[in-house]
Amino acid sequence: MTYRTSKIKTLLGESVCAGTEAVYPKPVLSPFFQPFKVLATETISHRALDADIHSAIPTEKVDGTCCYVTTYKGQPYLWARLDRKPNKQAEKRFKSFLCSKQNSKEFFWNVEGDFKLVPEGWIPAKEIEQLNGNPMPDENGHIPVEETSTQYCWHSSVVNYEREVALVLQCHPEEPGLLEITAAPLPDLLEQTLELVGTNVNGNPYGLGSKKRPLHLLIPHGVFQIRNLPSLKHSDLLSWFEGCKEGKIEGIVWHCNDGCLIKVMAENSLWHYVVLRS
Repeated sequence: MTYRTSKIKTLLGESVCAGTEAVYPKPVLSPFFQPFKVLATETISHRALDADIHSAIPTEKVDGTCCYVTTYKGQPYLWARLDRKPNKQAEKRFKSFLCSKQNSKEFFWNVEGDFKLVPEGWIPAKEIEQLNGNPMPDENGHIPVEETSTQYCWHSSVVNYEREVALVLQCHPEEPGLLEITAAPLPDLLEQTLELVGTNVNGNPYGLGSKKRPLHLLIPHGVFQIRNLPSLKHSDLLSWFEGCKEGKIEGIVWHCNDGCLIKVMAENSLWHYVVLRS
């Protein structure tokens, strides 16, 4: 079985909100599946408009690693993100395709044979497109986290399966503007995605814990709403990211009424590389 793509952008599922879609293959690919640059202009993409982004709820994009809570072994479990990647032979073939000046417009993936085997228990993310039961290329998934896991020890540090609780950072239910750390019941988090943050995740941008006393927490997606966000005009958003304290964040996630999530990444405040994904 093969999967055909005539556009690298389609394979990656990229959608640019704050700009016209533009894809530029690069001869040096690091990391794999990022052979492009996306340049932002002042045009909002049709995908964001179709989702009615103007009436969506803007929230802070938390800088951590994605997790998922769903049932495993008959009880609520925390799952760590694990992406499904091509094997060496397929990666070499795809790189040759990108670097060839006389390549065809289409690249064919063998979905059954071109990708690395995933560990037992791995599941694709719920929104992932599938073909005859096989997830499409470069799509993400999750693997259950055992409390004895060494590879996912920071994930396991925030859950207690015997008591069915997880250490969660959330908004205080009675004091607006305040946060609280609580032992949240895992059943209450079922089918939710959360972000794991802490001492040993993504360089610890929030300064949590220390080497001697590491601290890790789960943050439900969408919990930190952004107040008084400017309009979606290119100049207004650029000024907000670069000129105010509230804008010093990794990005914005708009939660649309139809369930669609639209993300804008403000990496190093370089608007040239702001990418909006859904």
